[in-house]
Amino acid sequence: MKNIKRPQRRSKQRQTILDELKKLTTHPTAVEMYEIVRETLPNISLGTVYRNLEMLAANGNIVKLKFGTSARFDGNSSRHYHVRCIHCGEVNDIDELPEDFVKQDFDKLGGYKIVGCKVEFVGICPTCSEKNINEVSQV
Repeated sequence: MKNIKRPQRRSKQRQTILDELKKLTTHPTAVEMYEIVRETLPNISLGTVYRNLEMLAANGNIVKLKFGTSARFDGNSSRHYHVRCIHCGEVNDIDELPEDFVKQDFDKLGGYKIVGCKVEFVGICPTCSEKNINEVSQV
């Protein structure tokens, strides 16, 4: 049986989570979003934040960035790339990629109809570099 998505009813909690996430340039975890949203909605539960973030991501309103068993959320759902620090886990947007970085238009690749791609850059953030944490521990 085919899974049919039903329109989700509007919710003050969901809208607040979305509005707060869109204000951020960071890529918070669900727990970090919970702490932020609690300033506006003190009675919201962590479970409600988790469920609404997952729903917003499934509907394409936000982006869920998965790194192994952890996830971060991005209020910017337009196409863009990220860089993640392998030491502290900080995630940032990359705005200065060369225009021809993904110039090739892949109509089909390996027999697949290509509908998108995910590229993650990993490195050592400026803060960790200043602390001389230069060894590559987890890629």
